[in-house]
Amino acid sequence: MKQRIITALILAPLVILGILYLPLAWFLFALAVITLIGFWEWTQFVNAKSRHLALIPSLVVGAASFAWLHPDMNSLNHLTSAHYSFLLVGTLWWVASSYLAITYPKSRPWWENSRVLRHIFGLLTLLPFYWSVVCLRAESMDIDALHGAKLVLFVCLIVWSADSGAYFAGKRFGKRKMAPAVSPNKTIEGLMGGMVISVVVGGVVASCFELHFSSALMMYVTILCTAGISVLGDLVESMFKRVSNIKDSSHIIPGHGGILDRIDSLTAAFPVFAFLYFFF
Repeated sequence: MKQRIITALILAPLVILGILYLPLAWFLFALAVITLIGFWEWTQFVNAKSRHLALIPSLVVGAASFAWLHPDMNSLNHLTSAHYSFLLVGTLWWVASSYLAITYPKSRPWWENSRVLRHIFGLLTLLPFYWSVVCLRAESMDIDALHGAKLVLFVCLIVWSADSGAYFAGKRFGKRKMAPAVSPNKTIEGLMGGMVISVVVGGVVASCFELHFSSALMMYVTILCTAGISVLGDLVESMFKRVSNIKDSSHIIPGHGGILDRIDSLTAAFPVFAFLYFFF
């Protein structure tokens, strides 16, 4: 626990500073490195003979996405149907994967023996995450350099508050299990507690950051959906690790496991938030 706290105290400020002050090109590069490590960790879930060969499809599709979406300032400030398609696909994936986790182990036979599906699941988890963060970070950057950074940090704070709220509410009030076959400690009461805390934190932060939504109602709907899907996102990765008999995705972060262990909730939250923010 001591190592976990020390690592968090070091990493959290670095992440916040990176979100706020890294130039866009360096931000894209840093996020690409994180995503690439995530893909490498995902190769454990594919059940392939060679992890290096299992990484190739992700590299090819990832490179193709760069050629298709053009991550330059002009393109990112004028989102096209291609960008919206990524956000929509990412959102639909998290709805579907949450269903797989909640209905586990009944859902397990549908995909367990398919390497192709496992590859696709990895792509659907990490590519929409990457592009949703990028689109949010670049939002109105030509007008206000920090506006997009505030949006990215806003999502992180929603997720972190939902995670903390779910933990404490679950410890105090948790009785009904969400998906006992996947994660016995997660409860419906914890989920509700996390969503309540995230609404409070999100409302305060949105005001402090001067973030604007189409309406107050839409802002709170977006916060609730983002918080809820972030908790379910953690369940989804737990499901894949359980099927693959893996405790941690790696040991790259002392006391915390791997990249996927740290960003599992964020990979779900960002595409859903970005979809609701840009569409509505």
